[in-house]
Amino acid sequence: MPELPEVETVRRGLNQLTLNQEITGGDVLLDRTIAYPFSVGEFVDGIKKNAIATWHRRGKYLLAELSSSSPSSTGWLGVHLRMTGQLLWLHRDEPLHKHTRVRLFFGDQQELRFVDQRTFGKMWWVPPGVAVESIMTGLAKLAADPFSPEFTVEYLALKLQNRRRPIKTALLDQSVVAGLGNIYADEALFKSGILPETLCIDLQLKQIERLRTAIIQVLETSIEAGGTTFSNFLSVKGTNGNYGGVAWVYNRAGEPCRVCGTAIQRIRLAGRSSHFCPQCQTLRGVRS
Repeated sequence: MPELPEVETVRRGLNQLTLNQEITGGDVLLDRTIAYPFSVGEFVDGIKKNAIATWHRRGKYLLAELSSSSPSSTGWLGVHLRMTGQLLWLHRDEPLHKHTRVRLFFGDQQELRFVDQRTFGKMWWVPPGVAVESIMTGLAKLAADPFSPEFTVEYLALKLQNRRRPIKTALLDQSVVAGLGNIYADEALFKSGILPETLCIDLQLKQIERLRTAIIQVLETSIEAGGTTFSNFLSVKGTNGNYGGVAWVYNRAGEPCRVCGTAIQRIRLAGRSSHFCPQCQTLRGVRS
């Protein structure tokens, strides 16, 4: 599933390629991809003749702010890639991928295609004057973004206090940290020297401080690498992310730790895989 760095990579690509160009129309090839409005025709009519002023990211959600000369139009275009979604900027003559779900048409024969193999991805049109959170209800449940001023050590400590659950499981909860997923939770725990099974309630403030710093550092590094491609993720231009080649622990079970040489281990927590170094990740370990 695309996580914060992958979604941020897509956002930056979209802001480079799609701004201030009128959406001339659209074609919905899989009706259930459209989460709102419930009428596919209303969705296409709502976004048509608007231009995209800018793309925002909130957690793993993408939000396009629409602009138009008509105040009765505009609103917001929302996208969640979920497990296998891709947004690709292509020429209209490019052959359709069999998993293409939505096509948005622009000038100069360009289009933005939403390709989604597993079909869990969603798109929304939020009409003007309507609160985005009232339509895209998942937004209201999101915690602070790791790059926001609100994401302080005190904030994270408050979110984790008194929780008798493994820290790895807690980090996957979008009401604790917005945008973090399996890959970067593993990476941040390695860099902060914390075992994934460690209970939140047992963490000391210094460990939480290291964890906050590690989360931000890992996300920044991955964004610079264009995200991670292990299976489906592609940028808007169709390129792979390169973070996987430098990952500390994720997807490296059995391989030597890049720091101490100990074999990376893999366990399952709450149905999800967790990768860690048993030597480096102790309660006293610290990754630089």
